[in-house]
Amino acid sequence: MEEIEKLKKTILAEYPRLNRANEFSFKCHPGVSCFNVCCADVNIFLTPYDILRLKHNLGISSEKFLSDYTISPFDEKLKYPIVMLKMEDDERKSCPFVGPDGCRVYADRPWACRMYPLGLASPKENSGIADDEFYFLLQEDICRGFEENRRLSVAEWIDEQGIAEYDEMGKYHKELTLHDFFQKEGNNLTPAKIEMFFLTCYNLDQFREFVFGSSFLEKFDIDTETQTTIKDNDVELLKFGYRWLKFALFGEKTMKIKDEIISKIKSGNS
Repeated sequence: MEEIEKLKKTILAEYPRLNRANEFSFKCHPGVSCFNVCCADVNIFLTPYDILRLKHNLGISSEKFLSDYTISPFDEKLKYPIVMLKMEDDERKSCPFVGPDGCRVYADRPWACRMYPLGLASPKENSGIADDEFYFLLQEDICRGFEENRRLSVAEWIDEQGIAEYDEMGKYHKELTLHDFFQKEGNNLTPAKIEMFFLTCYNLDQFREFVFGSSFLEKFDIDTETQTTIKDNDVELLKFGYRWLKFALFGEKTMKIKDEIISKIKSGNS
């Protein structure tokens, strides 16, 4: 994790900053000599939406995906749990989804893979403010894609790679991870809240079981339409989960406790 923090500082201090109108030359295809090389021995942080798309692509549950394809590094400096793609235990530390013909989950590849060779940085990220973001190029020596005769803008690349949908879902996660709670010295989640954060964001199938298989709906006032939607729609369930976490972790009024439950609580305290 320390190496990643050093890289972030280097990017902020030294990398040229690009906006959406800036252009660069790049093309990746099976004909380039480095094809698939960049898909090994690399740290790929997975967003909740990444996991949602990948587990659907593979036809497995979120719990099995997490067990088979991810690691959750522990660092005492981390404020909340993160998930990374687990590389194969071979000499190259290969991506588990890449073969000789390329990526077998290409249609649902993670945000970081779609962005490459672009990166996105925010100088104010540690302050809880996500503005002043800029793009930069990860121009690695081994990559021959930069030698290809194809020039396009940052905006064109983002559109071509289908990144907008991932960015839209990413906003919900940023609202959570850049919350004022985490910016105050000494503020840390309890082990129970860390577990709830992980369950809701990453183990979506188990979160659905939590909502519909526990006393959750007996305690919270969730309208019938929302219940129907989140029961079958993972994207809407994830959005609902972010609402729940703002309530459960930070005490925001994003959820409504049923009046009868409030009455019972009050009578028990009287």
